[in-house]
Amino acid sequence: MERQINKIGILTSGGDAPGMNAAIRAVVRTALYYDLEVVGIRRGYEGAINGEFLEMDRKSVANIIQRGGTILKTARSAAFQTTEGRKKAYEQIKSQGIDALVVIGGDGTFTGAKIFGEEFDLPIIGLPGTIDNDLYGTDFTIGYDTAINTAVDAVDKIRDTAESHDRVFIIEVMGRDCGLIALRSGIGVGAEAILIPETKTDVPHLLHRLEVGRKDKSSKIIMVAEGGEGAFKLGEIIKEKFPHYDTRVSVLGHIQRGGKPTCMDRVLASRLGVAAVEGLLEGRKAVMAGLIHGQVEFTPLDHAIKHNKDVNQSLLKIVEILSL
Repeated sequence: MERQINKIGILTSGGDAPGMNAAIRAVVRTALYYDLEVVGIRRGYEGAINGEFLEMDRKSVANIIQRGGTILKTARSAAFQTTEGRKKAYEQIKSQGIDALVVIGGDGTFTGAKIFGEEFDLPIIGLPGTIDNDLYGTDFTIGYDTAINTAVDAVDKIRDTAESHDRVFIIEVMGRDCGLIALRSGIGVGAEAILIPETKTDVPHLLHRLEVGRKDKSSKIIMVAEGGEGAFKLGEIIKEKFPHYDTRVSVLGHIQRGGKPTCMDRVLASRLGVAAVEGLLEGRKAVMAGLIHGQVEFTPLDHAIKHNKDVNQSLLKIVEILSL
């Protein structure tokens, strides 16, 4: 491989996602395999501005593949959104002799990376680290599989108590702009209804289904993405329409961001971490490494950012069929 890169910087930015540590580990060890130096940047772009750097070696990433969160920490940076802030970050990065960056995050992270790389002609490759699975150019993002499994585990427990008390539970999961967590985990738990921001919420239709649905089913689960119809608002509507139902609302919240990454997320993060370093050595820049149909592919950052995935209509049909 031809290369003009000797030192790589790596950071995590935006919301944390299980599997970020596995990705950090893969980037560091792949860089060392190719005799490159690696510098970790703590607290994302804010850390780059403030000069929060640390040299990384094999020991730095030992015993982290199974850990949730990110050992490099993460933060959102208002300063990096300014020209002055990005210039200061670049000066700090160059002072460390860093030739290229690997950034792990989602839409906001990649937006910043695209602008930063263009302004200073710095090679940057992104890794899709977000539980929302909302980036174009990869079938799954790092952290998504863990998040939906966490949601399924939590809802399974809620179903137990719902069965015991003949309750209707409205469960809100993360997904302000993307309902894929609600959709897949909802199918996984056998939810009676799933409401997501990508589709119009037809409350009358939902109420009709509750009215004519199976009378022998003692519990009902309704999954709601936080970006869709509000869980508490929906709860009030159902209570008013069906006062005989014991209706409860449960918000899973940040439990979905934490926990040990699943094997799928660990393997995905490892594959993409290796690909990112090798991509930089091949001269790639301003791209995201993703997995499409089982193969590593590189997608331009601006394409990954601007083209959110469409909801799989067959999954919506599955919900309709199986919830009867």
